[in-house]
Amino acid sequence: MTDKPATPVTFARLLDRATRILAMRDHSEAEFRRKMAQSAARAAMRHDEPAEEIPEELIEQVIAWCYEHSWLDDVRFAQRFVISRSRKGYGPQRIRMELAQKGIGRELAETALSEAEIDWGAQALDAAERKFGLPLPQEWKQKSKVLRYLQAKGFFMEDIQWIYRNNDD
Repeated sequence: MTDKPATPVTFARLLDRATRILAMRDHSEAEFRRKMAQSAARAAMRHDEPAEEIPEELIEQVIAWCYEHSWLDDVRFAQRFVISRSRKGYGPQRIRMELAQKGIGRELAETALSEAEIDWGAQALDAAERKFGLPLPQEWKQKSKVLRYLQAKGFFMEDIQWIYRNNDD
C-alpha cells in the first residue's frame, strides 16, 4: 500500500456528491447532511484513504446552493413523503413519526398531513381490505387482529372504529 496524499475536498466534489444523492429521490435537509457525511466516509474506505474532514462552511455552501436551485426543499419532501407513504397503506401517526426521524419538524409535518387532504378512514378501510378481505371479520378475536394491524400501520382509533361503524357489509 502506498501512501497517497488525500485529495482536498472542494465545492465541486461535494456538489457532485449532492447531485448523486439527490438524483435518486427527494431528501430532507437533515437526511441529506447525514448522507453527505456517509458518502465522504465511504469514498475514503473505497480508496483506502483516511476519512476526509469536510469543513462545515463547505457543506453549508452546498446546502445553500441546493436550496437556491430547488434541489433541496423540506416542504416538497414532506408533501411527497406523506402522499407516498399513505399510498403504501400507512396512517398519519406512522407517517408523522417517520417524518420526525427524517428531520422534519412537527409543524411542517402537520401542515403536510393536512394539505394532503387524505380520507384516513377510507385509507384504513383499504389497508384492512387488502390484508383481510371483505367482509371484514366481525368476531372479536379476528376483529382485534384487524385493530392491531391498523394501529401498527399508524391509523388512529377513530378511523379504525369508523370502518366498523360505517361499513357493515
